[in-house]
Amino acid sequence: MEPSLNDIDDMIVHEKRQAALEYQNEAWADGMADGIEPEIIADAAIALAIRETVRIHGEDAAEALLTSLRDRIHAGEFSPKRTLQ
Repeated sequence: MEPSLNDIDDMIVHEKRQAALEYQNEAWADGMADGIEPEIIADAAIALAIRETVRIHGEDAAEALLTSLRDRIHAGEFSPKRTLQ
């Protein structure tokens, strides 16, 4: 069975996200190697992400993203102790 165009689009988005995470991990490691504290790197990364979201999608979309992230935090999605089942 041939994959649909939606399946292909989903695979492309997934691959782009994986590449973006690799770039971010490299930037994080570079900052740490230069002696920048993780809290400062995290704050800068979050501020840049929000700024870009506002620029591209507007303030309402950025607020919706923050609400979604807050809900995901409360659900434990980002917890280092989280176990996947």
